[in-house]
Amino acid sequence: MMAQYQAMRRSLPADVLLLYRLGDFYEMFFEDAKTAAPILNVALTKRNTVPMCGVPYHAADNYIARLVRAGKRVAIAEQTSEPKPGKIVEREITRIISAGSVVESHLLDDQRPNYLAAVFLLGKMRGLACVDHSTGEFTVAEFADQAQLDDELARLTPSELLISEEQLAVFGELGASQPYDGYAFLPDPARQMLCDHFGVHSLHGFGCADAHSAVAAAGAILHYLVHQLRRPCDHMRTMRMRENARHVLIDAASQRNLDLIDSRSGKKHTLLGALDRAKTPMGARLLRDWILHPLRDRDALGARHDFISGLLEQPFILSKCRESLQGIRDIERTVSRLSQGAGNARDLQALAISLGHIPALQDDLACLSVPYASEIQPFPDLVELLETALAEEPPAILRDGGIIRDGYAPELDELRSLSRDGKSWIAKLQEDERKRTGIDSLKVKFNNVFGYFIEITSSKLAKVPDDYTRKQTMANCERYITPALKEMENKVLGAEERAKQLEMELFLQLRQQVCTRLVPLQQTAAGIAEIDVLCGLAETAQIHSHVRPVLDDSRGLLITNGRHPVLEQTLVEEKFVPNDTAFDPADSLLQILTGPNMAGKSTYIRQVALVTLMAQIGAFVPAENATIGMVDRIFCRVGASDDLSRGQSTFMVEMNETALILNHATDKSLVILDEIGRGTATFDGLSIAWAVAEHLHDVIGCRTLFATHYHELTDLANTRPAVANFNVAVREWNDEIIFLRKILPGAADKSYGIQVARLAGLPKPIIERAKSILSHLELHSAKPDAKKQGPKAKNTRQDAMPLANAPQLDLFGDM
Repeated sequence: MMAQYQAMRRSLPADVLLLYRLGDFYEMFFEDAKTAAPILNVALTKRNTVPMCGVPYHAADNYIARLVRAGKRVAIAEQTSEPKPGKIVEREITRIISAGSVVESHLLDDQRPNYLAAVFLLGKMRGLACVDHSTGEFTVAEFADQAQLDDELARLTPSELLISEEQLAVFGELGASQPYDGYAFLPDPARQMLCDHFGVHSLHGFGCADAHSAVAAAGAILHYLVHQLRRPCDHMRTMRMRENARHVLIDAASQRNLDLIDSRSGKKHTLLGALDRAKTPMGARLLRDWILHPLRDRDALGARHDFISGLLEQPFILSKCRESLQGIRDIERTVSRLSQGAGNARDLQALAISLGHIPALQDDLACLSVPYASEIQPFPDLVELLETALAEEPPAILRDGGIIRDGYAPELDELRSLSRDGKSWIAKLQEDERKRTGIDSLKVKFNNVFGYFIEITSSKLAKVPDDYTRKQTMANCERYITPALKEMENKVLGAEERAKQLEMELFLQLRQQVCTRLVPLQQTAAGIAEIDVLCGLAETAQIHSHVRPVLDDSRGLLITNGRHPVLEQTLVEEKFVPNDTAFDPADSLLQILTGPNMAGKSTYIRQVALVTLMAQIGAFVPAENATIGMVDRIFCRVGASDDLSRGQSTFMVEMNETALILNHATDKSLVILDEIGRGTATFDGLSIAWAVAEHLHDVIGCRTLFATHYHELTDLANTRPAVANFNVAVREWNDEIIFLRKILPGAADKSYGIQVARLAGLPKPIIERAKSILSHLELHSAKPDAKKQGPKAKNTRQDAMPLANAPQLDLFGDM
């Protein structure tokens, strides 16, 4: 047995843990046991000096999940033959589970995809391939620089990332990365492997024939799944080229700063949380992808907007569609599991239930005045077959039997009848033998070793009939067998075993019927997901009074009474105040926004970005009216954070993100900036902010919202034609400030920093001292006329003048 184990172990990579089936346990030996025991919190034992640990097979899924979440890959060696005296049980590795290839529902979050990715550098192009093995989704892309690749990886967040052994130094530290054999990335073999898998002569039909680096990465993923993980890939029936020019690009920092899908406060406080009303897991995953990959295709967006309009015009139909979608489960992942041999009878039942709701959904959609392209099919014959064949409550474990409904297969019904009748006969035998022998304690029992037998206690042995044959002697009883009991045992056990075998055969036939419809089922699942997302967006628009945006190709942007899509749903302490936004290339392309902290500057500028993004995923937007000049990229640089692991200070991170914007923004981009230059000395920071603003206006010419406490920047409106000043309105009352949350034309004249500090709870003596220092700084600061002179230190209250140059007695002595 250990020789068999060692042979299997040698066939696996060193970092894969082997779970070896021994009866009712999965055992691990040697270094695998030492590694797994502390992760699983099980005892590490020894037998003949061999370290080992084990877990019960019936609870193995939970233990495997722990190992996978700990970043381990797990190979499962199953018993493939029945135990026989004198012969070793045959075993084989049936699957290798890794974080990026799991299909088991308990290991997956049904609200988000689970990606296995690979990257490869060829010439100047960086190729990326991505597979969600739980659904069969397969995409590839190419990027001209590392920053674009990093941004896409941040959007996809793969659970596992393959890098060629020869290119580890090229890509540096990427999350969830692991080296893989370099030969798997060779372009020509990779291309051939993909062509063989899809049964084609070239990859032109997938749009990636000339994307050589992406093809190399895709071939490596397929090689890894098939040859190292030994996973079936028949459900991966197509491959899609993700074209960057078709999507609005959002870099990793902007995605994080806009709280698109993740937030420290939880999903509720993200754009995804505000828009997600999907009824199916497929819809939830698709909405996530839409938010991370907005479109630049006006026709496709127009079709989405038309469909939502149609739903809002007929709210009763919208309600019925939502009701029909409620009964549809995760067809994508269910079909994927079944096609890989991992699904059970409950998956078949779930599929039948889901498909059974499609006719009603199609009837609902047919009532709409605006059709929407979708490849949804009802599969009535498959539904009828599954409903006829499957038991009402099939078991989770196939070997337990009870999968097939009575009346579906006459042979199975006959075997079940024989088994039931045999058990009844055995139960009657106990009563008859008690009467015949006069032994009231006589029992007919069963175990897996001896089968059926008659058990008689030692005190009653004198009454044992002559036709009983002793089978086993126990401490307090004797066990016997009779010819009639033995004959019936053979009939009962044979019928049970044959019935279970026949049920498995019938289940496999049903599963094969599903697999023959794999492609149309996948297309139907994709169509349902899209309908689900659009119905959810329509309901959001209905509840929160969102309107259809007008999309054009200008560089303008007009929003009337726009609202923050997340805060309008989560704000509880005060009513959200809407605001207008108007970009015009002639006179307001760069908008300088000033005002105190906590007044709402950051909320407002992010609101504009989110409304624009919503328009370009096909959603209605929170406003009275909106005309959006479509953007190619959205940049959002806000807040202060550091990256200590890479030795980068807050200011360095700020400058890195600013450099990314300046190097990649175009005149079609939307740029959101908050407090550029605040991480360094006043004059340095002001100079950087001034130069950045000039570059955005003069060189790039993109729509920019620039929130700042450097009031000097408002002078740009005097020297640049398309710069406009705005401020957040506040009111003072008895030395208190009231935030009005309204954006008004013109520059703010004060920062109100001390008032905000008081609101934050700074002790009163510190507040009073700060006021005194501020008044002296203002009194002694030089205030030359800064009009048209470039950046000066006017109105920078907090540190306009070094304290060392101020009168020491007045500032720091006793006043």
